[in-house]
Amino acid sequence: MNINQIFKNNQKWVQDKLDIDANYFKNLSEGQNPDILYIGCSDSRVTAEELMGVSPGEAFVHRNIANMVPNTDLSVMSVIDYAVLHLKVNHVVVCGHYFCGGVKAAMESADLGILNPWLRNIRDVYRTHRIELNGIKEEELRYKRLVELNVQEQCINVIKTAEVQRAYRDRGITVHGWVFDIHSGQLIDLKIDFNKILENVMEIYRLD
Repeated sequence: MNINQIFKNNQKWVQDKLDIDANYFKNLSEGQNPDILYIGCSDSRVTAEELMGVSPGEAFVHRNIANMVPNTDLSVMSVIDYAVLHLKVNHVVVCGHYFCGGVKAAMESADLGILNPWLRNIRDVYRTHRIELNGIKEEELRYKRLVELNVQEQCINVIKTAEVQRAYRDRGITVHGWVFDIHSGQLIDLKIDFNKILENVMEIYRLD
């Protein structure tokens, strides 16, 4: 890609917006009021706003390798805090995608240096669900299932946070687990039954 072309693309984008609405950027600068916090993967093929069909200002977005929500990561914890307490989003979405390089790397034994601590979080998901995963003989299906289970576990990590627990109690915030099928372009709602999953978990993690 020619980097200079990006600035030309930007000029065209600005003009296209102004042609539709002369006050577009004036209105955009007055603040944001997103309804959704989207936590997704940094993969360059998976762009949050495009796949959801939303405009600037409609989604607060955080992306990292394999859409992780580890409680030791100050970046994602700060994003959740700001989105839930200050922007008061009503929905938190964790969206993974099939054929995720981070999940694939976690399934392998290679020493990947600085990536090792990050990938260990995904390997912990594998360990937690190893009986189910080891029972899947076809590697691609096992890979896809780990993507889904990783989304589920990261949603649970979202629910463990004090901010989300308070927002659920006070105003009914909801958490969603999705997967983007990179082969078809389809968004898939995993329809995770969090009430069932968290029956025992919340005995430990519930914060008053």
